[in-house]
Amino acid sequence: MTVKFNRRTTVKMMAAGAAALVLPGFGVGRADAAVTALKQSIAEAASKDASIAAFYRSRAFKPIFTGNGDGRRRGALLKSLARAGDHGLPVSRYDADGLKQMFKAAKTPTDRGQVEVEAARRFLDYADAMRSGLLDPRKIDRSIVVDVPRYDRTATLTAFAKSSPQGFMKKLNPRKPEYVRLQKEKLRLEKLLAKGGWGEKVGAKALKPGQSGAAVVQLRNRLIRMGFMRKSASQSYDANIQAAVQKFQISHGLAPDGVAGAGTISEINKDVPDRLSQVLVGLERNRWLPNPLEKKHVWVNLPDFHVDIMEKGKSTFRSRVVIGKQTEDRKTPEFSDVMEFMVINPSWYVPRSIVTKEYLPLLKRNRGAAGQLQIIGSNGKPVNRANINFAQYNERNFPYSMKQPPSKGNALGLVKFMFPNKYNIYLHDTPSKSLFGREVRAFSHGCVRVHKPFEFAYALLKAQESDPEGYFQSILRTRAERRVELRQPLPVHLAYFTAWVDAKGRAHYRRDVYGRDGRIFAALTKAGVTLRSVKA
Repeated sequence: MTVKFNRRTTVKMMAAGAAALVLPGFGVGRADAAVTALKQSIAEAASKDASIAAFYRSRAFKPIFTGNGDGRRRGALLKSLARAGDHGLPVSRYDADGLKQMFKAAKTPTDRGQVEVEAARRFLDYADAMRSGLLDPRKIDRSIVVDVPRYDRTATLTAFAKSSPQGFMKKLNPRKPEYVRLQKEKLRLEKLLAKGGWGEKVGAKALKPGQSGAAVVQLRNRLIRMGFMRKSASQSYDANIQAAVQKFQISHGLAPDGVAGAGTISEINKDVPDRLSQVLVGLERNRWLPNPLEKKHVWVNLPDFHVDIMEKGKSTFRSRVVIGKQTEDRKTPEFSDVMEFMVINPSWYVPRSIVTKEYLPLLKRNRGAAGQLQIIGSNGKPVNRANINFAQYNERNFPYSMKQPPSKGNALGLVKFMFPNKYNIYLHDTPSKSLFGREVRAFSHGCVRVHKPFEFAYALLKAQESDPEGYFQSILRTRAERRVELRQPLPVHLAYFTAWVDAKGRAHYRRDVYGRDGRIFAALTKAGVTLRSVKA
């Protein structure tokens, strides 16, 4: 006989399992009947969620929130849900007040079973958001390919049932100092929002030292309210205002010339809600990353255009970088990996997309074009381009690859840093040094160019060589390609933070160069996240 299972059958079986816990032959008293009804209610309500159902089935449908001894667990959950807004999560989604009223109103075993499962559902929803983020980043932008940690929901409920409730809820909070500092900045901005923000915007496209007038006063007042200068009655663009503008520029990734040009004025005129939305996105991005971050790792913050080697929360090396262009096919993706080796005197194996889209059209017009590159046949050996009829090929059928041998003019410069990945992204040197002087440095095909590549190499080799500089230079002088393994592979994070707070408590903001923050904030808003103001 074949038995077909549907939801009704499953619920009946689960309820029967709960009823079977009453010993046969003894009858069912009022208390026993209430217990059975409660377990039947839990079984039925839990059947709608496989993870929750598995948890309650494993404990014979005994409650963890609505039992007589479950007050501490209820309290710990309600307290955490009530603070969801502190983390930039949607308060309405967890509705601590509503759940509290549901607990109070649940008088019958059936009602208690329903609120029991609802509490479990909200607990898991909150735990998932705190440990893995509210959103799925891959559904927001195809260039955000971070591997977000995911946790087994049944195991999470089981661990919570066996743990100190308050301690468990506290451990759900990201333990990264960066996250905590960003939370403090969020509260600061919320208090500012309640006070009316930073006041009147600067009504000028640009201002410079020596000028005076209403726009200069607006600039002065705004810088004072932002905390970049002390109170002043000056109506001219004096040394104090110039110094304050420089401080502002440094904290916003602008050239610190003390002149309030168009770019600086644009950033100064951003309002508190603009910055608060960046902070909320930063909190969400933090929840996508490992918790905590590794004690030592390579950190590339794309909109900051810098790479750092971080050790115990401090930068021990820092360099400017150039990232991918602001076009859909060249934006540098966000992901984490492990740096395993560097290649000194590297050859550049030109990516297929560049070969067919950029170089093939040139070669069709002039077979001598891109003379610095070798044409490579299927056997891996150079082919004389004079013997190739480039006109007969297109993007799909071009049978050759292209390679640039090691040289100072090589597109990768003299060293590249490898963390093998399916996106073919890595860090490397470049002969195009002038781009590092730009304020916005988005010019590459997607890889990350390093301004101080030799110093970066020395810093990486420091962990395994007594004379890292001498070792590196001795290989460089051979002019031969050489792979050097990192004996202690280093985690590397290609991240995207337009808002963060440094270890000294200084807030930093950057422009949303790829527009990703805007898409994330829109998704957060759709999920119920709102900007709030907090009275001091």
